[in-house]
Amino acid sequence: MTNGSHNSILHTDFSSLSDYMEDNETNSSLGERNSLGCVQIRIPQELFLALGLTSLVENILVVLAIIKNRNLHSPMYYFICCLAVSDMLVSVSNVVETMFMLLNDHGLLEVHPGMLRHLDNIIDVMICSSVVSSLSFLCTIAADRYITIFYALRYHSIMTTQRATAIIVVVWLASITSSILFIVYHTDNAVIVCLVTFFCTTLVFNAVLYLHMFLLAHVHSRRIMAFNKRRPSTSMKGAVTLTILLGVFIICWGPFFLHLILILTCPTNPFCNCFFRNFNLFLILIICNSLIDPLIYAYRSQELRKTLQELILCSWCFGV
Repeated sequence: MTNGSHNSILHTDFSSLSDYMEDNETNSSLGERNSLGCVQIRIPQELFLALGLTSLVENILVVLAIIKNRNLHSPMYYFICCLAVSDMLVSVSNVVETMFMLLNDHGLLEVHPGMLRHLDNIIDVMICSSVVSSLSFLCTIAADRYITIFYALRYHSIMTTQRATAIIVVVWLASITSSILFIVYHTDNAVIVCLVTFFCTTLVFNAVLYLHMFLLAHVHSRRIMAFNKRRPSTSMKGAVTLTILLGVFIICWGPFFLHLILILTCPTNPFCNCFFRNFNLFLILIICNSLIDPLIYAYRSQELRKTLQELILCSWCFGV
């Protein structure tokens, strides 16, 4: 967080990357060109704060809606609730970091360098936990939809509440533990290799699972509609929803993981240097993922949308 740059994520001082970020102050939204002709997009801290607060409120509403509505008390919505909590980690870490930076920049807060380092560590653990848990819960939801579609009659005996709870506990424990280990050993390139490998593995897992689901479900739904003239199942609708979530995740987090790959492959290359200089832009995309996910939940689920509307209306009435 030195020099006003949002560079605490996963300790972007991997190798010599901190040198790239030192001049990345966020006091202007205009782009600049350096001696290499690289365009560096500068993003105001206020934008980070606004997006972080908005996504935080959205995800809190999603969690409250799932808790409030008993019709949403099912394994899939428990996993979606955990996905919202993962997004909240990004939002909270962004809001806390940006607030410290703004207060420090305006001379309202003097922070000891040691305290900054500890804050960086906490924020990095939160961000790392978010990405690991998000990928894990996307895989979990994909598996849940797979079971719903192809083992419909046995679904409730396979995916019980107890098993769903156990999965959630294991995922969070694994995410937090691995994140702490990643930050402790952040100077080792093996950490980046592990993160990139995990990202690619989960994408392949989801791609194989969804491809199998859509191919077989398409044939199955055509047979059902041919004989019964019924609409496609809600299970398939859930699979489509999670496909959208996965696509948004790849778009928003993809540049960050490409950033990590380039750290390993070409840390001193001038063209990679140009890519590194727009790190704050990748952070904005990550925050946008947390911002977009609740909108997808609400758009794809009428029950959740209705509950969110009730919560917003109630909060507005109490506010008045």
